[in-house]
Amino acid sequence: MANQYFQFKEFIIQQDACGMKVTTDGCLFGAWAASLIQSINPQQILDIGAGTGLLSLMLAQQTTATIDAVEIDEAAALQANQNVASSKWKKQITIHQTNILNYSKNIQYDFIVTNPPFFENDLHSNNAKRNLAMHSSHLSLTELMNCINNLLSHKGFLAILLPAARSDYFESIANNFYIHQKILVQQTNQHTAFRAMYLLSKTVVEHSLEETIVIKNSEQNYTVDFIQLLKAYYLKL
Repeated sequence: MANQYFQFKEFIIQQDACGMKVTTDGCLFGAWAASLIQSINPQQILDIGAGTGLLSLMLAQQTTATIDAVEIDEAAALQANQNVASSKWKKQITIHQTNILNYSKNIQYDFIVTNPPFFENDLHSNNAKRNLAMHSSHLSLTELMNCINNLLSHKGFLAILLPAARSDYFESIANNFYIHQKILVQQTNQHTAFRAMYLLSKTVVEHSLEETIVIKNSEQNYTVDFIQLLKAYYLKL
């Protein structure tokens, strides 16, 4: 059974009401997205599929930008609100309980982050909250990208986490965007990549960077690359 909360260095994530709990790859994605803040220098950030509020809080730790976070599930949105309210960034982050398809605000964002539902047309579990968090039957990847296209400013950037197995499909539908970085994530060097982290924008890029991050080495210790990204967040790093 997953812990009811996850303690980070500067905030706590309560997660008992959320279908999708704190995961290592989610933390890695949040830390990687936050590491891009200095070069992007965003003023308005949108977190699509906020869940517990994890990504918004990780980003807020590194920026003074205003952060809007959209979450469709009522219980998850309430818990994200509670996590934000108990943090030092409660005035910086606003949780919106709505479907991103219905979300409207008279601004365009210069940085959008999303860890969307992973699975389309796969078997569902008997846990309704987990199904909503992990399956895209309520929001297809194509619908998500159309929303992002409308919400992202012309010079803005998108960071997205996906299963590595969906990379080819994602790249085939993201035809309004250019890939700046593609980071494949492996559990160890003995495993194939299981996640892909993308940084994209609407502007042409001359050179696209593709790298691999390995989470643990052969001794099952975190790698130097992982530690470098997570040391500002994980208690024991």
